[in-house]
Amino acid sequence: MTAEPLKIGIVGLGRWAKVLTRAARKSGALSIVAGYSRSDEKRTAFQRETGVPSASSLDAMLADPSIRGVILTVPNEQHLPVAAQVAAAGKHVYTEKPIASTLDDGLQIAALERQHGVTVTVGHSARLMAGIRQIHEAIERGELGRVAFLEANFSNERALELTPQTWRWYKDRAPGGPLSQLAIHQFDVLHFLGGEILEASSIASKLSPVGAEVDDQSMTLLKFADGKVGYVGSCWTSPGIFAVRVFGSRGLMHYEIDFGTWDTPDALHRSSTLYIQRGKGGYASRETLEPRSSDMFLAELELFAEACRTGQAGELNAHNGNLALAVVYAALRSIERQGQSVRISEVLDAARARVEKVAGRAV
Repeated sequence: MTAEPLKIGIVGLGRWAKVLTRAARKSGALSIVAGYSRSDEKRTAFQRETGVPSASSLDAMLADPSIRGVILTVPNEQHLPVAAQVAAAGKHVYTEKPIASTLDDGLQIAALERQHGVTVTVGHSARLMAGIRQIHEAIERGELGRVAFLEANFSNERALELTPQTWRWYKDRAPGGPLSQLAIHQFDVLHFLGGEILEASSIASKLSPVGAEVDDQSMTLLKFADGKVGYVGSCWTSPGIFAVRVFGSRGLMHYEIDFGTWDTPDALHRSSTLYIQRGKGGYASRETLEPRSSDMFLAELELFAEACRTGQAGELNAHNGNLALAVVYAALRSIERQGQSVRISEVLDAARARVEKVAGRAV
């Protein structure tokens, strides 16, 4: 007999909650059974559109013993306080990326696991795309030889649409603009493909005519523990793109998706590009590969369900979520230092010290 789907709640009922709810409907591993937002209007609209009953309050949702975990799609600065409530109720936590708006908050979210005996899953879904997995498999097989260089870009036109009424307008809510909102996906992907990242150096610029507080252009160089180097670019004033390229001594691989299909990941493979270029051959010798079908949102939700069932965090864990966020904050510090390289351990150690100091005062 197959296990019954786990009952899951969801908090924050905007666009992304609807994307994840659509993905969850395809799964036999979990079922979203309750939704909550502080807005009556959003609760009503979400229930009408998805058929998921709305909870009268977060406390009411958390009091339901049948709900094993809760998905958070609230604004980034609310991740810690809401996650703390969820974990204190003994429910497993899934939070959209980034794990938090600050590294201090992210470390405190990670600490909820040992404080309350729950798991934390972070929605870094990009590493679950079939094309990314196929590149990783080729690296593991040695098909590319020694990998020495990685490059990635994630860009879209969001900065052309910002207004003071949108939270991404503000530096304290979207630090670095596309750096914390888009490039963070690629920091996680390159960590997955390339291993430990030691340091980052970054430059940024503000070119959107709308006048937002945040930068809207970002370029970051990475150095890995084994000597690899990498680059992540993110432009917030251009048509959408998500692309990754990995260079090895025996070959290179390139993967690119049609950003227009981001919200429908089960269709990504139909319009994405994946190729391998081997040996000394040039452009004409590239071998086009068939990207497998996949659904990164369904995959991440089922990883969450597995964490809820086993009590063991999977690869989308708080540690990896905080590493990606630490690269963002190293890049931000580098921008402040006019492009000087900043070690990831420097920002992690500083954040840990601040968290421990606050905890000591609380005691």
